[in-house]
Amino acid sequence: MIAMQYSFTLPADYDMTIIDRRIAEKGPMLDGFAHLKFKAYLSARKSDSATGNQENLYAPFYVWNDPQGISNFLCGPGFTGLTQSFGRPSAKTWIVWNCDLAADFKNARFASRMTSAIAPGTNLESLRTVIGKSTPPVQNNLAGIVTGFDPTCWTRVDFRLWFDLPTPETVGSATIYSIGHMSLGQD
Repeated sequence: MIAMQYSFTLPADYDMTIIDRRIAEKGPMLDGFAHLKFKAYLSARKSDSATGNQENLYAPFYVWNDPQGISNFLCGPGFTGLTQSFGRPSAKTWIVWNCDLAADFKNARFASRMTSAIAPGTNLESLRTVIGKSTPPVQNNLAGIVTGFDPTCWTRVDFRLWFDLPTPETVGSATIYSIGHMSLGQD
C-alpha cells in the first residue's frame, strides 16, 4: 500500500465554503475508484479554535492498494481538474507499514497527521516492529490508523481517523483536519 497527501495552503481570508462546496460536488467522483483503499477529503480552517490550526488548508489524504491506482489518479482527469484550479502540488508519498481501520471508519469526521524525521542509522525493521507493537487498537473514538515511511526524505507519517474531535493530549502537535467526504475504492 502507498499513502499519499498533497496540501494547498490558502490565504487567511479565503472563503473556505468554496472548499466545502468543492468537496461536496467532487468527493463522490472517487467513490469506487479502482485500487483505492480510501480518500479522506481534508480541510483545516485558521479560524477554528477547536482544532488550533494556524492556516487554511485543503489537504486530501489517500491510501492506495497498489501503484496502479495512484498512477491512474495522477494521470487522470480528476487530478488535471485540481491542478487547473489550484496549481500542481507536490504529492508526498509513504510506503505503508500499518493500516488498521474500524469497520465503520467511513463515518470518521476528523483526522490528524504528524510527520517526523527518521534519524540516520535507524534500523527500519526495528522501527517498523516497534510502531506495529505500540500502535493502539482501533476502538472508541479512533476510527483508523495509517503509518508509513518515505525513503526519499526519510520521514514517517502517523495518520489517524477520528469519529469525534480528538483531545489535544491525544494528538500532541499533529495537524487536525475536518473530513468533508470519505471515498472508498474498489478492492
